[in-house]
Amino acid sequence: MNPLVIAHRGASGCRPEHTLESYALAIEQGADFIEPDLVSTRDGVLVARHENALALLNADGSLREATTDVAERAEFASRCCKKSIDGHARIGWFTEDFTLAELRTLRARERLPALRGTAFDDRFTVPTFDEILALLDEANARRGGRPVGVYPETKHPSHFRKLGLPLEPPLVQALHRHGGRGPRPPVFIQSFEVGNLRLLRELTALPLVQLIEAEGRPWDFSAAGDPRRYADLLAPAGLKALAGHVQVLGVDADLVIPRRPDGRLGTPTPLVARAHDAGLAVHAWTFRAENRFLPADFRRGTDPAAHGDLAGCLQAFLDAGLDGFFTDHPAQGRQAVAARAARRS
Repeated sequence: MNPLVIAHRGASGCRPEHTLESYALAIEQGADFIEPDLVSTRDGVLVARHENALALLNADGSLREATTDVAERAEFASRCCKKSIDGHARIGWFTEDFTLAELRTLRARERLPALRGTAFDDRFTVPTFDEILALLDEANARRGGRPVGVYPETKHPSHFRKLGLPLEPPLVQALHRHGGRGPRPPVFIQSFEVGNLRLLRELTALPLVQLIEAEGRPWDFSAAGDPRRYADLLAPAGLKALAGHVQVLGVDADLVIPRRPDGRLGTPTPLVARAHDAGLAVHAWTFRAENRFLPADFRRGTDPAAHGDLAGCLQAFLDAGLDGFFTDHPAQGRQAVAARAARRS
């Protein structure tokens, strides 16, 4: 089976992330899955944002990052506040302080304007998970053949559960009723937290994905005083335990092939083989075409916004045995998978 092309936040290298237009373009570009990150509104509706922050400010009040125009909306100025999110202090506007009706008035913006420009700013809305699933149903009904799947991530599940806005029940309910207009698409549900996935396993038999950072530990471990780190989850005992309730490891690509001190790709680690031995597939993140994100040996020129050799970089990781990868540029990801298949035929 060919490695899976997972459209990271949609075709987010071409359109503002987590918009219906980004997901639709990803489907056109040949993605096997579209990936929405899910957070909750104040009235308990799941919407797609990379974080629960709609815009963040620096300590001096300057804009740090924005995926919507909320910082320019005078009627919402009083909603700006300081919060602790998974142990990190944040100043900004957050989805849980807005109703869906209020979010509907906002417009999406490019998260990386210096690299990707602002041509599509303020043209698209913040979509609900139900709208994303409806888009997928319609696209799959038109396409025929193998359906494109959905790969949602629960963002900050402990934070939302503490607020009385648990993500798990509405997520599972939406997925279980999905597929009414066409073939039922494949699904993976992912999370950086461990307890969140164990709870999901009680609610659904759908495949689950344990996300693994290169450093640190799951937030629910930190909150509970559990000293285990992500590295402990990758030890033999950790992999065995994970295999009891998840099917996939979603790992930082550096855990598959680390970068050398000069920024070039190094030698593949044993991670993929060990995961396969434990019965777990491996999906790695995140592959982007801009020089800023590529290993030094795959950059082209010195402009950080220019595209380098993403296909060549992907080939190295696919040769390391990946079962799938997250990419902001699904068209180039599809081309890399097709080239690998042709080479192996």
